[in-house]
Amino acid sequence: MTTKPQRTDYPYLHPITTRWHDNDIYGHINNVTYYAFFDSAVNSWLINEGGLDIHDGEQVAFVVSSGCDYFAPVAFPEPIEIGVRVAKLGNSSVHYELALFKEGTAEACAAGRFVHVFVERASNRACPIPPGPRAALERLLLS
Repeated sequence: MTTKPQRTDYPYLHPITTRWHDNDIYGHINNVTYYAFFDSAVNSWLINEGGLDIHDGEQVAFVVSSGCDYFAPVAFPEPIEIGVRVAKLGNSSVHYELALFKEGTAEACAAGRFVHVFVERASNRACPIPPGPRAALERLLLS
């Protein structure tokens, strides 16, 4: 990725409070923690806006691909926000584009991507995205 994503490019911003143990020995948020932040932002949207029932629902979403590019360090105790948008919405899969912003800044410190595949909980086989989550994801779809 050659250009840093901008805050205004994301229809949903999820606030995150960084924690002491998110930092690594180098004094910044460890790279693996970014994936947890991205996962939390997307699942919060699916649960709160799409009605996804992660405990008892018949369908769940599994991450099958992910990646992240880092532009600037972030460290505890900085408050951050995760920008979420949908690049592609298929029958059973969704491609997300994500970005990590320091609170109130315009340019991203990191840009991430991952793919969810919705599956039947009982069989772990791909299934169509349920209507509630699909409607919520459509609101994040790039035009």
